[in-house]
Amino acid sequence: MSAIAAQAISTRRLDLLPLRVEHAEEMAGVLSDPALHAFIGGAPDTPQALRSRYQRMTAGSPDPAVSWLNWVIRLRDEACPTGTVQATIRHSGHSSLAEIAWVTGTPWQGRGIATEAARGLVGWLSRQPVRSVIAHIHPDHQASAAVATAAGLTPTGQWHEGEIRWHRSIRR
Repeated sequence: MSAIAAQAISTRRLDLLPLRVEHAEEMAGVLSDPALHAFIGGAPDTPQALRSRYQRMTAGSPDPAVSWLNWVIRLRDEACPTGTVQATIRHSGHSSLAEIAWVTGTPWQGRGIATEAARGLVGWLSRQPVRSVIAHIHPDHQASAAVATAAGLTPTGQWHEGEIRWHRSIRR
């Protein structure tokens, strides 16, 4: 199975743009609110730290059986970035499993942006050789649970590092 590369994805209001190192400066501002780390831990990255992280991410996984795909969410009408979505795809035989995640900057939360981006991402993944999509969500993070539900994932009852595993099968 060859690696899958991120491609631009458009939804009704959003453009999901494949991540580039040059996005770091702008995204540092979008992701600067410490409240974004309430469920995942850590603290906001400086522009320099984010640039370094984006360099590693865009270089790709050192494991040929794993693809790292990352996008910046751009709200088309306002021509501004609002967050990110990502998929880590593990290839196995003739099918693959995608683990997805999303984050929306605090000023844009509550506007359906994460939901629209996650749906767009899952729709795009369904056109790739991906058979299953999973996400790991903190049990108290109701907003992320709502996004996962809207993207067609359901909680499994399985736990991973203090988070609930959500799953969606992609039928062909």
